[in-house]
Amino acid sequence: MNSLVRRSAQQLNLWRTYCVKHNAPEAASPGRNAGKPNYEEFIGRHQRQAQCSIVVQVSSEKSYAELYNYCSCFGSILGAHHYCVRQDEALHYILLEYATPGEAAAAIGAGVTNGELSGVPVRSPFLWFRAAGGGRRSPKLVPNPAPALLALDGTRLVDQGHLLGLLRGAADIEEQVLQLHEHTRLNELGVRMRFLAALQVQQAIAGMFPAAQAQPFGSSVNGFGRMGCDLDLILRFDNDMGAKSPLEEAVPSRLVYHTKENLSNGRSQTQRHMECFGDMLHLFLPGVCHVRRILQARVPIIKYHHEHLDLEVDLSMSNLTGFYMSELLYMFGEMDPRVRPLTFTIRRWAQTCGLTNPSPGRWISNFSLTCLVMFFLQQLRLPILPTIGALTKAAESGDSRVTEDGISCTFTRNVDRLGFRSRNQSSLSELLLQFFEFYSQFDFHNRAISLNEGKPLSKPDHSAMYIVNPLEQLLNVSKNVSLEECERLRIEVRNAAWVLETEVENASVPEADGQELSWGLLNLFKHPEKAVIRPNMFFKPRMVEVSDLFEQKEAGATPSSTAPTPAVTYKNASVRQQVQSIKAATRSELKQLRGSGSAVPPNSPKNRRSSR
Repeated sequence: MNSLVRRSAQQLNLWRTYCVKHNAPEAASPGRNAGKPNYEEFIGRHQRQAQCSIVVQVSSEKSYAELYNYCSCFGSILGAHHYCVRQDEALHYILLEYATPGEAAAAIGAGVTNGELSGVPVRSPFLWFRAAGGGRRSPKLVPNPAPALLALDGTRLVDQGHLLGLLRGAADIEEQVLQLHEHTRLNELGVRMRFLAALQVQQAIAGMFPAAQAQPFGSSVNGFGRMGCDLDLILRFDNDMGAKSPLEEAVPSRLVYHTKENLSNGRSQTQRHMECFGDMLHLFLPGVCHVRRILQARVPIIKYHHEHLDLEVDLSMSNLTGFYMSELLYMFGEMDPRVRPLTFTIRRWAQTCGLTNPSPGRWISNFSLTCLVMFFLQQLRLPILPTIGALTKAAESGDSRVTEDGISCTFTRNVDRLGFRSRNQSSLSELLLQFFEFYSQFDFHNRAISLNEGKPLSKPDHSAMYIVNPLEQLLNVSKNVSLEECERLRIEVRNAAWVLETEVENASVPEADGQELSWGLLNLFKHPEKAVIRPNMFFKPRMVEVSDLFEQKEAGATPSSTAPTPAVTYKNASVRQQVQSIKAATRSELKQLRGSGSAVPPNSPKNRRSSR
């Protein structure tokens, strides 16, 4: 730890450089969030971008010049992105962004149906660019020069070898953390593609539900998403997202829509609605495939794959708390530039040592792991993040949000109103080590984690790990975590603390035969053998199996073979003596039972009646 303090000055300079790069002020108040868009502004900006954009499938990126020449007829093109979807062969797509939604709508409206296919034609922002027929060429235009075609891919994960090379060539652990975040986070094109998928669903039902909204939430928009993450969507049929409209309160309309009343309960009706929309997605929407309906879950969802975006989508209708939880995490990530790189590093570590898993189960989830990071940053001697309780107390009337289930999601949306300024100047490597040390000593057995209070609470039940849901405070977001996995977490954070402290003390980068070896985060992520953790590593094993106490000859059964019974191996002489005593007591009880039953013949009427 002393070596960490000695190196803090040079690492603080690197952190300040990172702050400047990400438009954060260099003042000693990293909590300040001035000049950055809030969550609603971030969502609104990307929704407008999606309304101004189309995605066109082309034969290759060489088609860009011809595509730009043709599509410029409909309006001014501000930007173009090229990406590939790799199936049996590489499929090429170009995302074009127009200056206005009307220009994008004009391009979509000029599309025609494919007469070679028998499907129902659907208007959507996903099109393909066919070759000019009859030798005709597109007219020559004299618009502004075409913007450069950006080749940033929004679907592919960074190559593992390339990422390891970047981490190996970093100057120190601090730079390794920043490089890991920069090259694995969801990039701008990835965000644009997800908002286009949401817009497609929204436009598909706009005829019957003109006020419908398909709102992205989760890792795609909260700033903690990595490349390749799934898209979470919530579908609403009106503008009611739990917020009160000042206009409606001031001048309520006297014209009210007739509405068909639901006679069944809310959950049953939601399941029926989801089933209908699942059919619509499966039958009509271009690019949507592999539709799965999971309607019996606590939050019914429809899962599907979008083949034009190479994207997995989860669609729900009743998860407003998830939407506002995304806003809360987005605010935390914007408060300090160290929050997201630190979280990405800890998630990567958990993935490499097998603590997290893409499929649901008894292990800790990425969301629970993120909550652990946020809680750690709250309880520091100089906190980096405020408590959710403080955000709630600073809320005003315009911050009121209540879900259809009556769950309050009210907290201030203006962080400056909170007056929170962090004076913590710890570097990322210091915070990483402190995180591992903190949870290696945390009493998961008796204490619960509360981001609302920013301190441990008494655990209300016997769950192995208890993390209070920040918005639905009666729920435990880590209820699925087993005792075994909780113990694994404690052991892994202890090992990580030891590895990281050793790495920091050895500040020089090791070399052998001119080749750089693994160091820093690379050694933290190194896990060549994923050991299978067995229950008897954490719990006292049985002295001997119960079946070993009885022999077939004692039960009166005829052995099926003449092979000798293998001898039982005991831990020590004391255990052997205990087993012999148990056997003797069991034989005595068996004799007594046989003696008491001998007075009644086996085939007597009394015995036959009792057997009935």
